[in-house]
Amino acid sequence: MPSEADTIDPSTGPYSVASLTTDIRALGVTDGSVLIVHSSLSKIGWAAGGAQAVVMALLEAVGPDGTIVMPTQSGQLTDPLRWQAPPIPAEWIDEVRQTLPAYDPHLTPTRQMGQIVECFRSHPGSIRSSHPIVSFAANGPLAEAIVGDHPLTPSFGEASPLAKLYEHDALVLLIGVSHSNDTSLHLSEHRASWATKKTMTESVPVTVDGNRQYVTYEDLVADDEDFGVIGDAIERSGIERVGTVGSANARLAPQRAIVDFGAQWMSTNR
Repeated sequence: MPSEADTIDPSTGPYSVASLTTDIRALGVTDGSVLIVHSSLSKIGWAAGGAQAVVMALLEAVGPDGTIVMPTQSGQLTDPLRWQAPPIPAEWIDEVRQTLPAYDPHLTPTRQMGQIVECFRSHPGSIRSSHPIVSFAANGPLAEAIVGDHPLTPSFGEASPLAKLYEHDALVLLIGVSHSNDTSLHLSEHRASWATKKTMTESVPVTVDGNRQYVTYEDLVADDEDFGVIGDAIERSGIERVGTVGSANARLAPQRAIVDFGAQWMSTNR
């Protein structure tokens, strides 16, 4: 991660809410747009207000009739037996399972999602879905319709916030990141067919009737290893608008086009 001194450079700022809003709108975002956003604060450069400025710019860009959605995943609530980044000592696993706090949409932090996501989920106008591992936060008139009902399984499937974004003809906005980070491609996985498609068992701590308990469920194995390759193909397809937000490369495309493209690519190549 760049240091503050690295970021303070004439070629990477200073940026403001107003300048970032202008950049986002230049990509094609308009009043009333519905966006799912993936972003990197460090790639944007030095902005007055940091993550707060980016969140304010996004909300300004879509206006009061628009809706912003971001993934707010909390992988720290997955089964500790499978943790690899990093693993914990084997003798800790039982105690961690017994003491890991239940998912709380207001309190549970995200894991490795970045400062912009953390700022956005804590905005007083944002609501967060109920999924303990792969939740989404949303802000705007369609927030409740998109994230208000998020089934435990399939977590990225046809009743998920991703499918509801598809129904609402959302746009995918990537700021300083590639399609390797594009969560919408997980909906493509549910719609694609390939020979080795498989499911897995997950156990998570949740609150049921006021009590903490583990819930076990089956879900599709989410595999993003080829998302970068799919992203390269999407870039060649011409469905994106390309520009910059601050100093970051940025891409905007219809989510339906990305999901449909991804599903076809996976069915053909996986």
